[in-house]
Amino acid sequence: MKDKTERELSIQEVITKGINRIQSILLEFLVYTLHLIGNIPSHHVRRFFYRIFGVKIGKGSALHMGIRFYNPRNIVIGEDSIIGEGTVLDGREKIIIGSHVDIASEVMIYNAEHDVNAQHFAAVESITIEPVIIEDYVFIGARAIILPGVTIKRGAVVGAGGVVTKDVEENIIVGGVPARPIGERKSKDHHYKWL
Repeated sequence: MKDKTERELSIQEVITKGINRIQSILLEFLVYTLHLIGNIPSHHVRRFFYRIFGVKIGKGSALHMGIRFYNPRNIVIGEDSIIGEGTVLDGREKIIIGSHVDIASEVMIYNAEHDVNAQHFAAVESITIEPVIIEDYVFIGARAIILPGVTIKRGAVVGAGGVVTKDVEENIIVGGVPARPIGERKSKDHHYKWL
């Protein structure tokens, strides 16, 4: 048996590839099941099932309909946070969302990528990817994209449609493609609650 590069595979490699294929199929089934759960019109029911499937969700957080998860066990959401409808949470690597965070509709948070310079466009090894960290009191506007390894620090704001490729400092407002600082929040002592 040969791989996609036409290299002969040993028996051990064939077995490993077979196991990986089965794991991929099971993960796809899990993703599909979570997709179906995401269409149940009840925050409480969705939260209950998301927790069963491994998403760590803090007290009082609201997850709206249509959220897409990829490997829910790597996703942590703090207390009193809101995740908008149609959001993509790519948990193939760790995503940590703090407390009192508001993530608007259709935001995409990715934490896996491919090496664009590799001959076979291989996935980047997980040991080289840092977690995406969104600290407390962050607001992320609609349809923003957060790329792998980014940290958005306490109180920062990402404008709608922004593409965040680098860390965002505390209380800084960023926007654009790629996202750049466009302002700073006047209030720096955040104590509000969403729900």
